Amino acid sequence: MHSSDNRGSWEFHPEDTLTEDTGNFPSTLAQVNFSGQKKAGSAVDVPGLAYRNEDIMSESWRKHRKHVFVLSEAGKPIYSRYGNEEALSSAMGVMMALVSFVQAGGNMIQSIFSDEHTVVFLQKGPLVFVSVSATRQSEQQLRSELLHVYHQIVSMLTQASINRIFERRKNFDLRRLLFGSEKVLDGLLDVMDSDPSFFLSAVQCLPLPSSSRDALSHILQKAITPDLVFSFLISNNRLVSVVQEKTVLEDARLKPSDLHLLFNLIRVSAFQAGEIWTPICLPLFNPDCYFYAYVAYLDPPECTVCLVLLSTDKEAFYAVAECKRKIEEAFASQNALQWVANTQLYYVNDIGVANLKHFLYKPSKVLDHYRQMPQFTCPEMEVGYRSQQERIRLLDLYRNMYNRIHCSSRPLKLIYHSAGKETLLAWVTSKFEMFACFTPLVTKKSAISELTKLLRWLKKEEDRLFICQLPRYSTALHPGRSSTDRPNTSDTGLFSLL
Repeated sequence: MHSSDNRGSWEFHPEDTLTEDTGNFPSTLAQVNFSGQKKAGSAVDVPGLAYRNEDIMSESWRKHRKHVFVLSEAGKPIYSRYGNEEALSSAMGVMMALVSFVQAGGNMIQSIFSDEHTVVFLQKGPLVFVSVSATRQSEQQLRSELLHVYHQIVSMLTQASINRIFERRKNFDLRRLLFGSEKVLDGLLDVMDSDPSFFLSAVQCLPLPSSSRDALSHILQKAITPDLVFSFLISNNRLVSVVQEKTVLEDARLKPSDLHLLFNLIRVSAFQAGEIWTPICLPLFNPDCYFYAYVAYLDPPECTVCLVLLSTDKEAFYAVAECKRKIEEAFASQNALQWVANTQLYYVNDIGVANLKHFLYKPSKVLDHYRQMPQFTCPEMEVGYRSQQERIRLLDLYRNMYNRIHCSSRPLKLIYHSAGKETLLAWVTSKFEMFACFTPLVTKKSAISELTKLLRWLKKEEDRLFICQLPRYSTALHPGRSSTDRPNTSDTGLFSLL
């Protein structure tokens, strides 16, 4: 199957799929060969790829702040964040031996603590995930990151396929299917260190006047085709607009974690202009079925505004591409891309709150049905936090505060913490969560007083900072046209996912 235009092309290669004895299903990145323009210095140059063949005996390898390993129950190496999996096969064998030894006693290993490291284990079906961390993150936070890694693998293969493979061959080498997609896992681990959306379990929206956002959503609502389920507009890893099919059930709604995985796939994929059509599983929506994602940038060569259309029909490329054409025409007639391009990001100096350096704010009831789309907002980093090292240091402080205030054994409502370079305050109520960073000498009373001013500003700007409505559309479903990961299985369009 092949499609092309003057901007790029995509192509499926049957030789990259599995043979019949392991199930014939696509690996998201292994099967898609995209040829188009590549933007120099773009997101495809994922930090960390240089570590793939790092010497595991070197001091630099040992000093990484966090290692992540993935292996099968048979002890087969699947993935390592740093170093080659083959070179680490004996170390992964030891990890599996620990898991098996504890299981033999009727228990399940959870974690190991030392003076300098925390080792956390997560077992999901036939896969074992291990994090070795020198950070101050809690066991729960590290396990949550491992769960994201598992979900990213599921997004490429589906849970049902992984389980079926290892039921047939316990010593199967899963790297055959994940070959070429290591950069997706590398990119995920990189961004989890520097993006608060993961530990907040929320998405960040692009600040935009509500009238402009509504107009963009209206354009997406009008460009539909049968079996189209979600339409997203994304700019610089921030959500601009989302519309969804009306029949999407409440108990099968899209979760922030699924959006994080989708954003990560787009961020590290090797395309900037043209179109891509690829299967992707959204594990928290349904871990056993594929959507088919149409991804295209609307503003080449800048490539900052990305359109993502999710369909349940694997044969719908041309129909979905026609939706994109209609959206482009509507955007051009209204000069809509300029609304996004002219968006004013905000800084703490724009707010007028004394001594404030940064904050994270997650409201509880922006939407009528809040659980559908948890969101957060934060200002751009000030000069002192713009280096990667300082940004990660600040987020580590936020993560520590988040863990303390949400501790299951002793949950808190308010924490005031004075650190060396800053003072932090965490405040959780029934209406919001706030994590704020002030200059180092601010008192608790003064910090709370300043946050009250900040909350008034946030309330005034709510319509600009958040998506307050989720527009919906209706399409005519055609049973039997969509596809799951199982070959030769009859489906029922959208309802096969629900």
